[in-house]
Amino acid sequence: MNENGRSIVAFTMVSHAIVHTYELSIPILVVIWLSEFSVTTATIGTIVAVGYALFGIGALPSGLLADRYSTRSMVVVGLAGMGASFLLLSAARGTATIALALALWGVFASVHHPASLSLISTGVEESGTGFAYHGMAGNLGIAFGPLVTASLLIVFDWRLVSALLVAPAVLAVAYALTAEFDEMAAVEVAGTDADDAEPADDDRSAGPDSLGAFLADSRALFTLGFALAMAVVLMNGVFYRGILTFLPDVLGGYLPDISGVFGVFAPDSPMAEEFDLASYLYAGLLTVGIAGQYVGGKLTDRIPVSAGLAAVFTALVALAVLFIPVAEAGLWPLVAMSAVFGFVLFSIQPLYQAAIAVYSPPDGRGLSYGYTYLANFGVGAAGAALAGYLLGVTTVRGTFLVLALVPAAGAVVALVLYSVVDVE
Repeated sequence: MNENGRSIVAFTMVSHAIVHTYELSIPILVVIWLSEFSVTTATIGTIVAVGYALFGIGALPSGLLADRYSTRSMVVVGLAGMGASFLLLSAARGTATIALALALWGVFASVHHPASLSLISTGVEESGTGFAYHGMAGNLGIAFGPLVTASLLIVFDWRLVSALLVAPAVLAVAYALTAEFDEMAAVEVAGTDADDAEPADDDRSAGPDSLGAFLADSRALFTLGFALAMAVVLMNGVFYRGILTFLPDVLGGYLPDISGVFGVFAPDSPMAEEFDLASYLYAGLLTVGIAGQYVGGKLTDRIPVSAGLAAVFTALVALAVLFIPVAEAGLWPLVAMSAVFGFVLFSIQPLYQAAIAVYSPPDGRGLSYGYTYLANFGVGAAGAALAGYLLGVTTVRGTFLVLALVPAAGAVVALVLYSVVDVE
């Protein structure tokens, strides 16, 4: 990879890690909000769902803008906005401000995926390697966010922790303003034999320039294969949000007191009072997901992605059904189940990302990125509200059983994709 490619990959990796650091720190804070503001899980679930929904809904217009304007500038604006949103969150004195802060975070976070993925595709000659590093950085943020947030909460109030989480965005913006690269370098190289082509203007002019053109491009994109792949993405998004949003709170109901089991802190010490073992188990589950991502990526090179999707969805059904019975069996069965669950949950991501590539035309990838994250993060955010509602009207076991229906539907769609589209 040349210097230009390395610079772009580093830039997008930093942004991707920060997006997911914020995203997965929110469920850790949910546990505190539930107790401090005496609100129901349905209320908090809806508040969080709005922010997560905007994270996805904004991906479609962001994808369109990424085809026409500097993706570098878009990513910088996204980083600055996410930092400002968590600064607002640190000043919250009620759920209304929390709702506003999370909504603003969702809007600014939605910029990253369409802009960064477009930037890698046009600026990095070895784009496959660039996408791989970009994904790895996201996984680190997914694990890093909950771990750091939980650790800081041992010592500081949640509002101060929210303020401290602004620092990564500030540092990332400072780095981004000094990074130098050509956004369109890979497009130049693709059409020439020379290695010394003149730098291209970073402004873009591709993509639909009217509503009619947008609708026409969308109709061309939505073949049967792409529509089924989008349904798979949607099922994954609903299950992902539904399971993860309240998981730290759910885990806390099945874990023993930290001082009583491990003797790490004195039973009545302030550290023992603030230490939340569930948050660390949650962070560990997300960390194991990095290995799941790796294995899922390897599977995409060895089996049809639709078959792999069907297999992983089926495994998620079984794990969702068994999760609570295993949790009730004791600490170590729960730890083992959490590790397996994290591995399988994240192994599906490379598979559905590969499916979108398989079932979309190369010249429609920017638009396909927008629709993908609209479905996964936008519509999929309904899973947070659904889980919050279920936890309020039924048991935790009942909630997991209902949520198991989502990957069951995903497995059916994946099998249809395999039998109807792939076989043809």
